Amino acid sequence: MRESKRALQARIAGALTALSAAYPDAAPQLDFTSPFELLAATILSAQCTDKQVNKVTAALFPLYGTPQKMAAATQAELEPYIKGCGLFKTKGKNLIATAKILVSEYGGEVPRERDTLTKLPGVGRKTANVVISNAFGTPAIAVDTHVFRVANRMGLADAKDVLHTEQQLMQNIPEAQWSIAHHWLIFHGRRVCSARNPKCEACTVRAYCKQALTQAAGKAKSNEG
Repeated sequence: MRESKRALQARIAGALTALSAAYPDAAPQLDFTSPFELLAATILSAQCTDKQVNKVTAALFPLYGTPQKMAAATQAELEPYIKGCGLFKTKGKNLIATAKILVSEYGGEVPRERDTLTKLPGVGRKTANVVISNAFGTPAIAVDTHVFRVANRMGLADAKDVLHTEQQLMQNIPEAQWSIAHHWLIFHGRRVCSARNPKCEACTVRAYCKQALTQAAGKAKSNEG
C-alpha cells in the first residue's frame, strides 16, 4: 500500500488518537521510587516480565535500593534476590559494576544523558531511553519487542531493526508524545497486537493499521476479480 507523505501523517495522527483513547491508563509498569531503582529494575527486566521484576525488586530494593548499598554488595549476596529474573549472574555482575561507577564517578547519582547511561554495564539504548524518559521526563521512545512489532505492523515505522524503528518513530510522532506513545504501543502489544494471533477484530486502532488496511485492500481486489 503506497501512501503520500500527507496520507501517512494523517494515518499516524489518527492512530495516536485511537491509542490514546484505548489506553488512558498507559504508564510505566515497573515499580520504582528513584532513578537508580528504575535503572536497576530495567536492567533486571531483560527477557523477564515487569510483573516478575516487581516481585523481585520488592525484596531487593529495601536492602540494595541505592548505588552505595548495591556497590557494597557481593554477587553471592545479591544473586539470591535476583535469581527469579533469569540471567541473574550477568545481571548481578552488571548491577554491582554499574553501582560502583555511579558512586565513584557520578557522586551516587544516575546520569541524565542517554550517551552517558549507555556506557554503564548492562545498559543499552532501550534501557537508557526508559530511564531518561520515566525518571527525568526527557522525551524518548524506548523500542522493546512490543514497540518494534506494533510500530512496524501498524506502519508507524518501516524498519528492520530497533534503532531505525526508534529513529522513524521520532520523525513520525510529535516530540511531546514520544514518551507516552512508547507506553501506548507497549500496552497495545500486550493486550491486543500480540506476536501470535493478534486480536485484529477487537482492535480499536484497526482503521489506522497499515497491515490491516493492506489486507482489506487485497481482499477487495480479490473479490472484484
